[in-house]
Amino acid sequence: MRNRLLLTALALVLPLGQVFANAEKVDYQAVVDQAYAQFKDVDEGANADYIPILATVPSDMFGVVIVTRDGKVFSAGEMDYEFSIQSVSKPFTASLVMAQQGPAAVRTKIGVEPTGLPFNSKMALELYDARSVNPLVNAGAIAAVSLVDADSEADRWDQIHGNLNDYAGRELTVLEEVYTSEYEESWSNRAIANLLFNYGRLYSEPEQTLRVYTRQCSTGINTRDLGMMGATLANEGVNPATGKRVLDAAHVPELLAIMATAGFYDESGEWMYSAGLPAKTGVGGGIVAVVPGKFAIATFSPPLNEAGNSIRGMRAIRYIAGELGVGLYGPNAGE
Repeated sequence: MRNRLLLTALALVLPLGQVFANAEKVDYQAVVDQAYAQFKDVDEGANADYIPILATVPSDMFGVVIVTRDGKVFSAGEMDYEFSIQSVSKPFTASLVMAQQGPAAVRTKIGVEPTGLPFNSKMALELYDARSVNPLVNAGAIAAVSLVDADSEADRWDQIHGNLNDYAGRELTVLEEVYTSEYEESWSNRAIANLLFNYGRLYSEPEQTLRVYTRQCSTGINTRDLGMMGATLANEGVNPATGKRVLDAAHVPELLAIMATAGFYDESGEWMYSAGLPAKTGVGGGIVAVVPGKFAIATFSPPLNEAGNSIRGMRAIRYIAGELGVGLYGPNAGE
């Protein structure tokens, strides 16, 4: 009952049957092909360069995929190139904390309010009593890593890595060059970790937590993997390819609610206004959006806008949401 009530609240006034009516009639492959063709030549934005190695990723790469809750894959463009997951990893580690300690732990020990500030803001730690505020910005994501129930740094990483593998349905590897490049320049995140520790909102030793967090963000995925991770949430926490339950179905709505309110950094309101789908973006160029009970849309394209979101990816997902009429707040989302 709670699961249905939360999902109903998320969808506001429209019955799910009405919201998804168009999706049953549309050729997914045709819509994916159209989105790819329409946006592949967009020449805007720039790769993230505050992590030096991200600036070297070919900026013309672009992939679009839909993965349904029963594991069907519809794709166009680059599917196999492994890029670093970066912040797209954040909701999945938050889900691990939920699985171990329940959603209340995320609310009380991290927070669930959007900050309205950049994802790496240190000002938010001073403005809000909760300090970490939300698991989808850097402070809250670092806190989430520290909350994983582990007895050592290696155990903490093994659990986070295993959880990401379970969502993707395969063994993922860390891109060591990305890890080295990112960890060597982690002064901002190191400051965040130390501030959290000072305020009693970090739950393991700061530098250990930072190493594991950076390794998490440096995990390599491809566009198809990202689609499967999202499809696991669309399938109420069960991986469509492996059949393994990764998250209790009762916790999926809470996780999607966090993604809806904070998945696009300080551009989250604009995203929900125009696309109407819970989603998570990362500075590596990946985005995953979830249509609860139906499918996930994932994209990869490195050039970002000023908020740190993939420009081609945003436009492709908005287009697909509009064509299929799957925005949670009405069939015209995406226009």
